[in-house]
Amino acid sequence: MKKILFVASEAVPFIKTGGLADVVGSLPKCFDKEYFDVRVMIPKYLCIREDWRNQMQYVNHFYMDYLGQSRYVGILEYVYEGITFYFIDNESYFCGPKPYGDWYNDLEKFAFFSRAALSALPVIGFQPDVVHCHDWQTGLIPVHLKDKFHDGEFFRDMKSVITIHNLKFQGVWDVKTIQRLSGLPDYYFTPDKLEAYKDGNMLKGGIVFADAITTVSNTYAEEIKMPFYGEGLDGLMRARSNSLRGIVNGIDYDDFNPETDPHIVQPYNAKNFRKEKVKNKRALQQELGLAQDDKKFMIGIVSRLTDQKGLDLIQCVMDEICSDDVQLVVLGTGDERYENMFRHYDWKYNDRVSAQIYYSEPLSHKIYAACDAFLMPSLFEPCGLSQLMALRYGTVPIVRETGGLKDTVEPYNEYEGRGTGFSFANYNAHEMLGSIRYAKYVYYEKKREWNKIIDRAMAQDFSWHTSAMKYQELYDWLIGY
Repeated sequence: MKKILFVASEAVPFIKTGGLADVVGSLPKCFDKEYFDVRVMIPKYLCIREDWRNQMQYVNHFYMDYLGQSRYVGILEYVYEGITFYFIDNESYFCGPKPYGDWYNDLEKFAFFSRAALSALPVIGFQPDVVHCHDWQTGLIPVHLKDKFHDGEFFRDMKSVITIHNLKFQGVWDVKTIQRLSGLPDYYFTPDKLEAYKDGNMLKGGIVFADAITTVSNTYAEEIKMPFYGEGLDGLMRARSNSLRGIVNGIDYDDFNPETDPHIVQPYNAKNFRKEKVKNKRALQQELGLAQDDKKFMIGIVSRLTDQKGLDLIQCVMDEICSDDVQLVVLGTGDERYENMFRHYDWKYNDRVSAQIYYSEPLSHKIYAACDAFLMPSLFEPCGLSQLMALRYGTVPIVRETGGLKDTVEPYNEYEGRGTGFSFANYNAHEMLGSIRYAKYVYYEKKREWNKIIDRAMAQDFSWHTSAMKYQELYDWLIGY
């Protein structure tokens, strides 16, 4: 039995701020239980819902010397859907209304968590073959495994993997601070190790010292070797390219299933969507006060409203997008200028633009089910999950060819009768507008072709099981079976 430990800063259903939590919470369920014992370790935040916290079982505790003080480390566990989750408890670090607050405290909190996570393993008697770390918050773990922990019999053969979910966030501060928080000797703070551009960099430590590196799509794995996407670490990504592989994220096919989704008015599937899907459109038009019209081309956007998501392109051509024969539904929060931009157009084109500036899981499902197309013109997108949900619901994605969007959406080709969506290559507002207009033309003028695009989209399989198989191969290779 191969033992794997996921260590991360968040996991569904306990705590979620982004796609990272979906990966850490959903992927472990999909491994072959006969060969893999996969467990998860995250911090026990006080902002985890009380009913979850009350069900956690106390396992043990110990005291760890950290920053010259003896610090309490509690270990709790909770088995959820057959997976054992461990929670590292220390109230002075993990209090607060949300898991991340200000940068400096976060660095200390996750430096502490990285040390505590490894120190807890002998205490609970779980000796993983592979420690699978996620993002900068756990970047110090591969370094510790090659340093202090390496001398101990318990840790000697342990391998580490680090998954980069978004290279933009790296855990950077001045060298003195990172050295103090990590407790690592001078030896590690050179440009070929944890130092980058005169600063200390926690993610870089993980990338340099991990036995394998993954990121969340093939195209993103290639893109981060280039300066534009490499966030200053492109040279390191090129140097480690033999250890780097891209594995596309999945989505939970039980949670996102138009046949059984409790949030939508009319369930449907790949066979009956031609008749049934439109009932969700009617219901959403009514709920949001849009003009009631089955035939109107409805575009959905469910997104964080930030520059990364390509919203400046939308802003450039918003008047053209909102022409008479289109409805646009937006859900999300983010930068004030984008929130206000969408509010303005909601006011200006009241019968055809609806801006819902908050976040709601049930409404997001309704949008995936109701819309004809889903717009995602990202500047960069390591994997992206929204386009996978759109495909699952037969809502045709219109995307920019970057990262995971390029890997998961095949552009429509009218001559070969192929494709699951529409795409454009350059980060250019009018090129995006061209794709939207082409999609609209196919929708209105070639309805049979449009329905065939939906057939192909709904036949795609981006469930977690596909990704799990690739991670299993990686673990086998690392452990040497």
